[in-house]
Amino acid sequence: MFVYNLFIRLLISAMKIGAIFNYKLKKSLAGRRQSCAIVKSKISPDDKVIWMHAASLGEYEQGLPVLEKLKIKFPSHKILITFFSPSGYDNVIKKNTIADAICFLPFDTEDWVKEFTSNFKTDIFFTVKYDYWYHLLENLKNKGAKIFVVSALFYETQIFFKAYGSWFVNQLKKNVDWFFHQTKHSTALAKGIGLKNSSTSGDTRFDRVKQLRDGDNLVKYIEEFKQNKTTLIFGSSWESEERLAEIIASKNKEVKLIIVPHDLKRVERLQSIFPNAILYSQHENTPELKYMNSQVLIIDCIGLLSKIYSYGNLAIVGGGFHSKGLHNILEAATFGIPVFFGNQYTKNPEADEMIARNGGKSFEDEFFAAPYILGLLNDETSLRKMGNNARNFIEEQPVSSQIILDQILKRL
Repeated sequence: MFVYNLFIRLLISAMKIGAIFNYKLKKSLAGRRQSCAIVKSKISPDDKVIWMHAASLGEYEQGLPVLEKLKIKFPSHKILITFFSPSGYDNVIKKNTIADAICFLPFDTEDWVKEFTSNFKTDIFFTVKYDYWYHLLENLKNKGAKIFVVSALFYETQIFFKAYGSWFVNQLKKNVDWFFHQTKHSTALAKGIGLKNSSTSGDTRFDRVKQLRDGDNLVKYIEEFKQNKTTLIFGSSWESEERLAEIIASKNKEVKLIIVPHDLKRVERLQSIFPNAILYSQHENTPELKYMNSQVLIIDCIGLLSKIYSYGNLAIVGGGFHSKGLHNILEAATFGIPVFFGNQYTKNPEADEMIARNGGKSFEDEFFAAPYILGLLNDETSLRKMGNNARNFIEEQPVSSQIILDQILKRL
């Protein structure tokens, strides 16, 4: 516990120093100072609360199907959503949501956690995937909350499987009521270290992407840009994916490219690579003729990617060509289009399954990917078959959120 508390203090100090140079860190610190005030204004001490914690936007999307089902089952409960990262908070706070209160999770010190949780009564708490804060878990358990981990994903390099990891495992044993794992392998790893309160329920992201697919996916002016031509979507792009876009654009002038950078700071660089590209934010001032003639559309606003995939014939998803981590490939696959990505995705078991089903493919780098994708663009039959394989992979997954809900209700 001494070492853990020291780590938290060092984390806080590092973020304070980093905030001098980094706007996101500065915003994160400022947001945490407001968290108590936010819950006090939205939730009363007598309210019963269902609380979902998500590290960032991806975990929020993953946990949302479970939260929605719990809200239907307990309509009088207040809903609290907390985030660790500002990117998740920024995206969700702007949307219509079922939450009564949305805020940053306070730092995991005993004093901060005690002050925050004293403002309401938590009936059900769940964290998504693998964001564990031990003072928080212990505080909630001591107050009688039921604690769950949704879409848990254990892998061999986690601290729980190190020689010095027993303390962390013991904290989870005594405080978490049940782990709902994404995969059988994750469940087996958890049980192997004594976390017997584990079962395999599948990945709730499949539920979420099905919801997104069946919703309203209209994005203005995309049809005018696409013109019924084969369209490639570069989702959450980093430098490697943007180089791949440059290669494809130069080799095949007949296809259309829509690039959605993972960070809007990349827009300026994209404009230098594609000087004739259209910015989506300027669509109202763009003559229709320019839309028709341009090969590249750059999306310079947030919140549209999952809808834009519905316009694609093929998707290249960012993050897999380096150690930052692969972004969500399921959002594209649910629309029945093949998905391509880099091969650094150890925390994404769905990527291996997508490849095994021939609904997607990974590559060492963009230079290996380019000739394969260019060849596929000239083979309409194979392109359509891979897309169907991707969609079938999504459709065959169980409704994980219902499995989880049924099991939670048994443990209340």
